[in-house]
Amino acid sequence: MHSSAISSSSSAAAAAADAGPLRRLSRRNPTSLDPQSLSFPSGLFPFRLSVNALSYSSSSPRPLSLISLAPRPLRAISDSDGVGETEAAPRRLLRTLQLGILFGLWYLFNIYFNIYDKQVLKVYPFPTTLTTVQLAFGSVFVILMWITNLHKKPKISLSQLVPILPLALVHALGLLFTNMSLGKVAVSFTHTIKAMEPFFTVMLSALFLGEMPTLWVLLSLVPIVGGVGLASLTEASFNWGGFWSAMASNLTYQSRNVLSKKILVEKEESLDNINLYSIITILSLFLMVPLTLFVEGAKFTPAHLQSFGLNLKEIYMRAFLSGLCFHAYQQVSYMILAEISPVTHSIGNCVKRVVVIVASVLFFRTPISPINSLGTGVALAGVFLYSRVKRINSKSS
Repeated sequence: MHSSAISSSSSAAAAAADAGPLRRLSRRNPTSLDPQSLSFPSGLFPFRLSVNALSYSSSSPRPLSLISLAPRPLRAISDSDGVGETEAAPRRLLRTLQLGILFGLWYLFNIYFNIYDKQVLKVYPFPTTLTTVQLAFGSVFVILMWITNLHKKPKISLSQLVPILPLALVHALGLLFTNMSLGKVAVSFTHTIKAMEPFFTVMLSALFLGEMPTLWVLLSLVPIVGGVGLASLTEASFNWGGFWSAMASNLTYQSRNVLSKKILVEKEESLDNINLYSIITILSLFLMVPLTLFVEGAKFTPAHLQSFGLNLKEIYMRAFLSGLCFHAYQQVSYMILAEISPVTHSIGNCVKRVVVIVASVLFFRTPISPINSLGTGVALAGVFLYSRVKRINSKSS
């Protein structure tokens, strides 16, 4: 009896010693591994790992040291295995293709907007009227889109319109100042100055959102400011009106972005990014009409245009196309922003600016000196560096 007790206690001690490192699993069946402990990062293995491949069956408990991890015989693959992976690959390919098309349309519409805009402003120096006309064409497009159910009409209340109104104001002013700059200086120079958008973003975010920039963000602004200054010194079409108009455009457009973060708009399901921009466009039109009548009067009538010796069909068509392209590239930009991160969107915007500058120089045959090209390149490189720094900061946070 005594020896039996000793044998029993020694067996229990041995079992306790063997099970010491796995004391937390003492209540579980020792003949099966815990599926919760077999989670691996996605993408680590190119095949699906079956938990059953690491299990064994036994009628009696055995120490873990005796468990064999030898591979089990291969079994037939069922129809359900790998279905997610085979379906995900075409889905990812389709999404990449759609994004590529959207980026191409974004760049193409932006190029044509700047070309048609510049052509109109060369012979029709009334940027306030042109801004109103562009917003009017955009508003007509929005209404047709809603009437034809091309996009679902939003259900919005007056309480939702109030916080959107400041966004519409700065949006209208941003387009107005852009047109003023395009009417006075070359398209390439306007977009070189507009490369300073990150500078205004950092400044306004610090002032109104309390988002203090890191040292690396501040360092990335140095080539942006320096490059714009270098390009301005040697710009053949330089004048202060065009320079400050482009700067004001930067300020207003970046104010719109900051206000979008600061103002919390309670959206309904139908008020997505496209509808939000559409409402901003219509409100901007209502704000611009009285300002246009006060500043420039009714300068887009056929009689007034004929007094300038302009071809009515040609000027109306180019004004229509500039407004259509402006609204189209803004809508596509919002569609892209809904699919990717803001930092990736800003990198795409930097590339877009390069494409617009090169296209405008080739189309209008704008004379550019080597120093001017260097300044433009340095400024755009700074914008790209700023985007990369923001991406690193967003990943680390």
